[in-house]
Amino acid sequence: MSDIERSAIIDISRIMEMIPHRYPFLMVDKVIELVPDASAIGVKNVTVNEPFFQGHFPQRPVFPGVLIIEAMAQTAAVLVVHTLGKSAEGKLVYFMSVDNARFRKPVGPGDQLHIHVYKERSRGNVWKFRAEAKVDGTLMAEATYAAMILDS
Repeated sequence: MSDIERSAIIDISRIMEMIPHRYPFLMVDKVIELVPDASAIGVKNVTVNEPFFQGHFPQRPVFPGVLIIEAMAQTAAVLVVHTLGKSAEGKLVYFMSVDNARFRKPVGPGDQLHIHVYKERSRGNVWKFRAEAKVDGTLMAEATYAAMILDS
């Protein structure tokens, strides 16, 4: 695939135009690579001042696994919107299923999570993905999931 077919970095401002999530539930800070209709790599900078660390867990802060899955879904949503074009911006993408989720190592403050998302297939408004979350190249979590994009 040529560099022309790959997207430039998608920053936080553009992500917020593409998907409706907002702080404190926006789990993707930027997308550093995107191949339309195929794959994307999102980045989540995990910081100690995020509200869930007050209770998860005060003595040993751990980024919740369900939020890693959410970061995977949001990265996939950016891929879907980019693939479908402007008409898809701001539409909601809902989880339909999460399968084979595995959490290999804890993610904590100071980690930079790279979320690798791969489209497995799509039919109509239903998309299926495989994703891996890595810190410094080490696999931290993985899952397959399906999502549906809705018009309203």
